[in-house]
Amino acid sequence: MSTTSEFYLQRANENAKAAGETNLVNVRERCLRAEAAWRTMAERLIDTEEKKKTDALEKAQRADNWS
Repeated sequence: MSTTSEFYLQRANENAKAAGETNLVNVRERCLRAEAAWRTMAERLIDTEEKKKTDALEKAQRADNWS
């Protein structure tokens, strides 16, 4: 299964919602930590995807220049 940034963001949103719905401090804190972790993973994956696109574009441009 390929994990996408959409998946990570969904999990983050679910944890944010759960944090807002609970009255238990420890559960809220756990959910907020999980939300932050999921958002960090999403941001890293988005950065990686953008870097791959940029690298591919630069590679294609170099190949065009050699032609």
